[in-house]
Amino acid sequence: MADKVPGTAWRVVFAGMAINLCLGVLYAWSIWKAKLVDLKKAQAGEIMTGINAGWPYLTDAQGTVAFFTCGLIFALFMIPGGRIQDKFGPKVGATIGGLFVALGCFVTGMMKSYAGLVLGFGVLGGIGMGIGYAAPTPAALKWFGPHKRGLIAGLVVGGYGGAALYISPLAKYAVDAYGISGSFYLLGTWFAAVTIIAGQLLAWPQPGYVPPPAPVKAGAAPAKAVGTAVDWAPSEIPKTWQFYALVFMFICSAQAGLIAIANAMPILMKAGRKVEFFVANAWILASFGGLMNAIGRPGTGMTSDKLGRANTFTLNALVLAVICFLLPAIIASENLFLLFLAIGFAFWQYGGTLALMPAYVADFFGPKNLGMNYGLVFIGWGIAFIIPWFAGFIKDWTGTWDIAFYVSGVLLILGVIVSRIAKRPMHITE
Repeated sequence: MADKVPGTAWRVVFAGMAINLCLGVLYAWSIWKAKLVDLKKAQAGEIMTGINAGWPYLTDAQGTVAFFTCGLIFALFMIPGGRIQDKFGPKVGATIGGLFVALGCFVTGMMKSYAGLVLGFGVLGGIGMGIGYAAPTPAALKWFGPHKRGLIAGLVVGGYGGAALYISPLAKYAVDAYGISGSFYLLGTWFAAVTIIAGQLLAWPQPGYVPPPAPVKAGAAPAKAVGTAVDWAPSEIPKTWQFYALVFMFICSAQAGLIAIANAMPILMKAGRKVEFFVANAWILASFGGLMNAIGRPGTGMTSDKLGRANTFTLNALVLAVICFLLPAIIASENLFLLFLAIGFAFWQYGGTLALMPAYVADFFGPKNLGMNYGLVFIGWGIAFIIPWFAGFIKDWTGTWDIAFYVSGVLLILGVIVSRIAKRPMHITE
């Protein structure tokens, strides 16, 4: 039927999900951080013994640097990753990305040091994630029209968020059973195998392919997710103010979830310190967050196809802003039900951001050069990592994350204001 995409389109979507399930190792960072930052029992700089012999303990700020570095390098390499996808195809990008992530994990495990974390997980892992992540979403979106962009982007990147569902408990098991280094070796091998195999299933449509249009129903309102008919060149989009608006929105929207991702396990260990089960299994909050992250991506993407990108962005960000202002009181109250709700929504909103932004870019600047164009806008995600890094310093200085939560809430509100102003730019040819 004319309104149906070919089966290959869905194969590309699900292969992209599989790749992102491996690249999403970043969301298990709080598992390693909890092992590396243990200032109640040891001082920063002390060398571990036993199964983790040779590894040093870190300060809270140091425990966030590799996470911050990975995010920044990830964002920077989305640009060449997008270029590789647009020029050589998604299979090449996915393969290169998987190999770099595996290499980063092995370098980290072998060096057993703060520098090794920054170089291996931060730099090499970030390069692999950036190049690999740039491949699946643009390839999948080429098969679908504007009325499904939010949903499809959400499904593909949902794999990245859902990675925490299995990576968190797997990393926890691997760290306990094989040590910090062994956990990096195990995960690195797994990621390389799956990413390279799934990457071979990615494909572009044949030249001249036109995505099926939205079905028209009698009396129905026109779809809100309407995109440009012009494919903007990467050199053109930085000349528009809307490009900088999208980057700013990305920063403001992503930073709150990144704070939760970086600190989910330590937060639960603090708020749930009177409950022995949660102290011993604090990874549960990170894993629950991964579930909300994964669901939030297609959920938010599908909502944005119906309500519009700006309306959905506003709804998610305002709710999370209120939560950020309440989080210090929730943590202090040690109410674990409210804590799971609050952190769960932070992951949902963050996941939704990763579905909204590629759809935003495709709507504003067209699908043809989406790999490179989204890579340019994605720099906002990398800049957003400054806030959780800042939160680590605040935690070291004050003993709490309170100020960081308040700053995060203000940034979310600023992002909403910009989202209400930003409208699709008009190309000179229109």
